[in-house]
Amino acid sequence: MIFPRFTLRTGLMAGALFALFPASDVLAESPVEEAITFTAQSGETVDAFRGELRVPENRSDPDSRMIAIRYLRFPATGEVAGPPIIYLAGGPGGSGSGTARGARFPLFMAMRQHGDVIAFDQRGTGLSDQPPACQSGAMSDDSVRRSDADIVAGYRSALEYCADFWAEAGVDLLGYTTAASVADLSDLREHLGGDRISLWGISYGSHLALAALNAIPDEIERVVIASAEGLDQTVKLPARTDAYFERLQAAIDSQPAAAALHPDLAGLMRRVHDQLEANPLLIELPQSDGSSLPFLLQRHHMQQFASGLIADPANAGMLPFLYRQVEAGDPTLITMLLSYFVTPGEGITLRAMPTAMDIASGVSAGRRALFEAQAETGLIGPYLNFPMPQLAGAIDGLDLGDGFRAGPTGDTPVLLLTGTLDGRTYPQAQVEAVAGLTNVSQVIVRNAGHNLFMTTPDVGEVMHEFMRGEAVTTTEIVIDLPDFSRHPFQR
Repeated sequence: MIFPRFTLRTGLMAGALFALFPASDVLAESPVEEAITFTAQSGETVDAFRGELRVPENRSDPDSRMIAIRYLRFPATGEVAGPPIIYLAGGPGGSGSGTARGARFPLFMAMRQHGDVIAFDQRGTGLSDQPPACQSGAMSDDSVRRSDADIVAGYRSALEYCADFWAEAGVDLLGYTTAASVADLSDLREHLGGDRISLWGISYGSHLALAALNAIPDEIERVVIASAEGLDQTVKLPARTDAYFERLQAAIDSQPAAAALHPDLAGLMRRVHDQLEANPLLIELPQSDGSSLPFLLQRHHMQQFASGLIADPANAGMLPFLYRQVEAGDPTLITMLLSYFVTPGEGITLRAMPTAMDIASGVSAGRRALFEAQAETGLIGPYLNFPMPQLAGAIDGLDLGDGFRAGPTGDTPVLLLTGTLDGRTYPQAQVEAVAGLTNVSQVIVRNAGHNLFMTTPDVGEVMHEFMRGEAVTTTEIVIDLPDFSRHPFQR
């Protein structure tokens, strides 16, 4: 059981990179948009359009098959419409159209005052053509003990199996890179009939936006990004994860009742990791037919759960209760989580787009050396980014190289929204991600986590101010913390 993630120095070099993935010449074949009624999960409806363009799967192969890239367009409502605003989902592997249906639907609608809003499904995601998911048989027995090395070997074996599986299905993995998605954005701009586009992204979507600022800066009007992931930040540094836990503890300490309950979260976690390393806990997972299956809870499982729960403070608040139960040998909460996330005996399942995208963006040698050194003692070890960097270089010819991972530079207006309790992309790293850009307005959202767009209406107000071209005078927004003293079952 593993939970993988669910800048070039000159304009000349940036152009050279984009030349490797030129815009398609087949846009005339794209079908006319279809008028639809879009229904959000809330039940709200709005008139929209569904569109498609076809692009080469592998832009460097003249004989590549064509794949469909699809999107939803919500027409502008303002009196003066700016360039289309392209929403870039995170992941990698998230769906723009899926995001528009969820909790951010009101923000999608509000952003229409500035131009058409495009819920873009990046290649291999959402409504766009998707390679089939691959289920391997690697590590299908959950009742046996495994070392970190065993887990890495299992994932590399699964990737080898899945690479063959996708090749037999006609999928060219070399086409699933951030650079290719940048070229898709250029094609989409032309398809929509505009000279420029604006970009709006979060997490991996910010990574794609930053790559676009390197490769096609003249096509971009302005950029809104949150929870930024830099071009050499696919792999996060364990020392910064440890620093996040220090900030989380400070937030807990700000609430007297919570401070009394959870005086040393990091110490508790290390004790439990050591305890499980010495003596894994055997759990019986209940099945729908009334039977149960054995699951051996190990140190790496807890590190994986911690990695998955720290994105936002409300979920991170579950950690002290979870760890304290496991320390006492009480499997109640961990069994509930395992039952939700784990299908016993399923083995490793990989999706082509997120797997290939992360391997392609890769990691520089210097950053990998830092990661490996820090993971030895880091609180959650090597698991925040898993299975990167463990799969780095595993597909020949896929890594985009250090030239891609440099930068970006330029003076395009950028709004950066940063949560202080983001457990996935960290404040200091976000500043570094945009260090080469000269026109950045950063707004700190204190106490917010990774998914900060809907935490307070103030975030939307800052976004509207920026999109109107006004000077962003807000530097900090403060939101309330969750009550860390409350048990997860009470939330």
